[in-house]
Amino acid sequence: MISETILVTGACGQLGTEIVTELRKRYGSSSVIATDVVRPTHQGLLDGPFELLDITNQAQLVALLSKYRVTQLYHLAAILSAKGEQDPKLAWHVNFTGYIAVLDAAVAYGKIAKLYFPSSIAVFGNDTPKQNTPQQTVTDANTVYGISKFAGERFSAYYYKHHGLDIRSLRYPGIISHSTMPGGGTTDYAVHIYHEAVLKGRYTSFLSADTYLPMMYMPDALKATFALMDAEAIQITERGSYNLGAMSFCPEDVAKAIRVHIPEFEIDYAPDSRQQIADTWPQSIDDSVARADWGWKPDYDLSAMTADMLHHVRERYLVTV
Repeated sequence: MISETILVTGACGQLGTEIVTELRKRYGSSSVIATDVVRPTHQGLLDGPFELLDITNQAQLVALLSKYRVTQLYHLAAILSAKGEQDPKLAWHVNFTGYIAVLDAAVAYGKIAKLYFPSSIAVFGNDTPKQNTPQQTVTDANTVYGISKFAGERFSAYYYKHHGLDIRSLRYPGIISHSTMPGGGTTDYAVHIYHEAVLKGRYTSFLSADTYLPMMYMPDALKATFALMDAEAIQITERGSYNLGAMSFCPEDVAKAIRVHIPEFEIDYAPDSRQQIADTWPQSIDDSVARADWGWKPDYDLSAMTADMLHHVRERYLVTV
């Protein structure tokens, strides 16, 4: 395997924790530098180098890239949709101004072979087709998170064209993980519901019963990310961000899937401000371009994910069936 040194920003987040853990399995713990503005608590981040980093500080990032002789950069630092609406200016500063600092640091350093930037279905809005949302379509984001991600997509394409940076990106749907708790997104219910099902046997959803959204199990999110990053540059035809899909479901669908394993599970509904965000997002995604370009195909559906989630959540809380 080619020797790589990889730096990950936002390593303490839900996605960052899992990506760092998997990268260290692939390349060795010493070859993956985790960074964040807070110190890590997750065990997966404690077995290799860690640096405190404010990603809006371009000079600090260039110094770290040079110190470790970094060859790949995964830029995962961001403030997510629901939290972003609580402080829009801070979200813009971190999500977009921070990304520009990352891009300029990569150009100044000059030795980044590949750069990964995660986007989101949040780039879509009210005028976007809800069903099978196509790769090229209206992107009228309604949250500062979505606006910043779409701006990031366009700057990714711009820096690829004008600076030759090999930037790769996926528009993630909602991501569900048993290893880490989510960090303030509109799709968080699809993680919380499994924990509450195991611990309490009931859940109150902040989205309505029939709110369909594109979702993905974390193993598939990791599979897609590394498949994209492992692809040859000639295979990458989308230099903004690729649509990515796996499954679409609503809270009531999840409840029914849980009842296969926990028949007494109960759910009720108290939609909050996150409902307004969810209502602007797609219900299903057309990811045919990703499938054609680099062979994307998910492994998990709702039934398989639910069985695996409940197994791992029970292990976490030492709950026996």
